[in-house]
Amino acid sequence: MKTNLLDFNLAQLTEHFAAMGEKTFRAKQVMHWMHQMGEDDFDAMTDIAKALRAKLLASAEVRVPSLMAAQEASDGTRKWLLDVGTGNGVETVFIPEDDRGTLCVSSQVGCALECKFCSTGRQGFNRNLSTAEIIGQLWWANKAMGVTPKNERVISNVVMMGMGEPLANFDNVVSALQIMLDDHAYGLSRRRVTLSTSGLVPQIDRLAAACPVALAVSLHAPNDAIRDEIVPINKKYPLSELMAACRRYLEFAPRDFITFEYVMLDGVNDRPEHARQLLQLVRDVPCKFNLIPFNPFPNSGYGRSSNNAIRAFREILQDAGRVVTVRKTRGDDIDAACGQLAGQVQDKTRRQEKWIRIAESGSE
Repeated sequence: MKTNLLDFNLAQLTEHFAAMGEKTFRAKQVMHWMHQMGEDDFDAMTDIAKALRAKLLASAEVRVPSLMAAQEASDGTRKWLLDVGTGNGVETVFIPEDDRGTLCVSSQVGCALECKFCSTGRQGFNRNLSTAEIIGQLWWANKAMGVTPKNERVISNVVMMGMGEPLANFDNVVSALQIMLDDHAYGLSRRRVTLSTSGLVPQIDRLAAACPVALAVSLHAPNDAIRDEIVPINKKYPLSELMAACRRYLEFAPRDFITFEYVMLDGVNDRPEHARQLLQLVRDVPCKFNLIPFNPFPNSGYGRSSNNAIRAFREILQDAGRVVTVRKTRGDDIDAACGQLAGQVQDKTRRQEKWIRIAESGSE
């Protein structure tokens, strides 16, 4: 079986070429061709010696996930379903904005964490994505989106907020992040790459040491009682431990704040008393809040907070001096909005069967 060079960050690719008896600078050349030029044909890499190209053709490949389906929303959001083998597909979303183009990248086929309000979590879990399958989403989307009239890449930002919990696939995600940041590949700033986690505390500390990028935490609750219910990983890493990890991370982070994502669920976590509890929780954590109107999906069991409830919640936070944004719902007409990515998951957890039973019986 040929070696997929998209699985390698620069250090790993350098080692690979050294093992082939090649000079190490060849790794930088191939990185440039693969990622900056979007080239998957070794014969087209014209500044590489023919003898090396022949070696690569015999032993290696640049293999990205293939396209299964593509959709475009009325607001310009685009979603691609990419084939990652054995009947599995992951979803990648491009979100156009006035000052940037953001690609939302998946890290797993499904998700094992089972947050109650997330469609992805309802699909169950199959496996972690490889580095090639993660970075292949950016490679593929760059080819699809092209460049601006100023010859700049349309995709300027990446968020690891797609299917899966990125820190549960730590090694492959970090390797992909290193490729995103590498000047010989995509050359993205650490400030323009954001990783979102539901709160795996030990891995947050590992990320700070290995590859600190902007950090977003899927918080969604102001106290342990509510979070235990809607974000089950909280039972293992409660809020006091999570806040401590956030404070530690800020010593290494490229930004001087943590972004707390907070999905607004009607009657669950959206009352004024919840906003005041939230302020107390983060009192010593430099942060900003991203309030996310809930995006419904069938049999979710939750409703979207009213605009008045979201407005009142936001004003309490702002009056306390916190920076607050309310996320625009983008791409919901193609199920590309936050929490709606479902992909195509051959579920090993049998969770889909469980939720069908719950939907049919009307209770857990």
